[in-house]
Amino acid sequence: MKNFVQLFVQIDRTTKTNEKVDALAAYFNEASDEDKLWTIAIFSGRNPKRIVKTTQLKQWAAESAGIPYWLFEECYHIVGDLSETISSILPDYSSASSLTLAQWIKQMQWHEQVAEEIKKKWIVDAWKQFTKEERFVFNKITSGAFRMGVSTKLMVKALSKHTKLHENKIAHRLMGNWNPYTITYQELLFNEDGADELSKPYPFYLAYAVEGEVHELGDISNWQAEYKWDGIRCQFIQRKQQTFIWSRGEDLITEKFPELMAIGNQLKYDAVIDGELIGYKENAVLNFNHLQTRIGRKNVTAKVLQEVPAVIFAYDLLELDGVDMRQKPLVERRALLAKLVEETNVPQLKLSPVVEADTWEQLIQIRSLAREVNSEGLMLKQQQSIYEVGRKKGSWYKWKLDPMSIDAVMIYAMRGSGRRANMYTDYTFAVWNDNGELVPFAKAYSGLTDKEMAAVDAWIKQHTIDKFGPVRSVTPELVFEIGFEGINYSTRHKSGVALRFPRILRWRQDKKKEEADTLATLKTLIK
Repeated sequence: MKNFVQLFVQIDRTTKTNEKVDALAAYFNEASDEDKLWTIAIFSGRNPKRIVKTTQLKQWAAESAGIPYWLFEECYHIVGDLSETISSILPDYSSASSLTLAQWIKQMQWHEQVAEEIKKKWIVDAWKQFTKEERFVFNKITSGAFRMGVSTKLMVKALSKHTKLHENKIAHRLMGNWNPYTITYQELLFNEDGADELSKPYPFYLAYAVEGEVHELGDISNWQAEYKWDGIRCQFIQRKQQTFIWSRGEDLITEKFPELMAIGNQLKYDAVIDGELIGYKENAVLNFNHLQTRIGRKNVTAKVLQEVPAVIFAYDLLELDGVDMRQKPLVERRALLAKLVEETNVPQLKLSPVVEADTWEQLIQIRSLAREVNSEGLMLKQQQSIYEVGRKKGSWYKWKLDPMSIDAVMIYAMRGSGRRANMYTDYTFAVWNDNGELVPFAKAYSGLTDKEMAAVDAWIKQHTIDKFGPVRSVTPELVFEIGFEGINYSTRHKSGVALRFPRILRWRQDKKKEEADTLATLKTLIK
């Protein structure tokens, strides 16, 4: 455990990619295979099962620290992070643990189903064996809240450096539905015949945002333009008459979209198709909010299937009849994909149309109308590009429309987390209704500079009207421009609308609260 915590500290203290990679590689060179496996799992979001509730951790920590529960809660609101609060509030102990990361996780697994008193004793005893930093990491793992600034790309680079395997091979091995409880490190990285190979997706190729003027990309004839659809990026996999659908977030979503099994039933070849899973009805793309009504459902009813039928708009062909196609140029992959979609001939699989334009000026005009077809903008892909791993600059670009925006008044503020835990950085915004009242409609926490955040934080502390736990009600005075990608009616919100990806575009210090927009104006943006 000590080695894992030292790695955590090293990575947490640097923003330099090479230093993170070197730290990971050095750790992998020294760690046991079991610890390597769990480190890969935890850093890739496959945390051990949560064994304790947040309320229990709070109560046990307050008792161990010898303070009343209300005082612990006050400390928690100030610190902003439960694991850090517990680590800081407990006294230093003299005992030390020699157990490894994997050994602690095995103990966690054993304590998952035990009585509360046994579980409590184990956790309290564990706290006494750790330093403050070790307690912090232990709390994160046991509460299921571990997050770390280690991308899959960084881990792949470090593992490649450690194992001497090619990065693309490692990235592919880390994809899919592998389980650290049932697989070994050797099986994960070196076993070519695992049973999960049938379902394993490829790492997705991601695009960079266009920077500068689009004509700087060169001759338009070298580029393929497509609409950027707002759905679920996915891979449709058909191997040996078995069908799997993976989201970009590595969630297996096959069962949530049973109508897409029709694609597999008609495919003449094994294939892996990269595309966008979207709601599609009456020959029109539905906005993402319709699709969202299906994502969280455990049971897909006939009514849901009728109201929001799903299709896949195919972008790319990654594998055909067992052959990896990713090194072929896009123009060849696209031709094979078009043929495959045509031969399959089912309404659930559609070829994402190429947007034709002879000049960049024509494409700019087409892009400006993208919202009319429920698209976020355009994708630009070099005709000769191969399908790479992760985000690579130069061949694929996303050219999104500027966000919709509205001017709104801040009415609530809450402390942030991590390095922002001592500042009010999470805000609730409101617009005016017909009765001259401010109605909350969105929350946002990103978009301000550090200097602006500090200024807003100081203002909030001086203009607090009331407190509700970690939330402060403030004098309705500051105006901000809020940007968002989409808007729809919603019965769950007091305002009657729900925004997609709201964020702060700028602090409107030039505007008074009376100049903020109205709810009626906001609703005019709904298509």
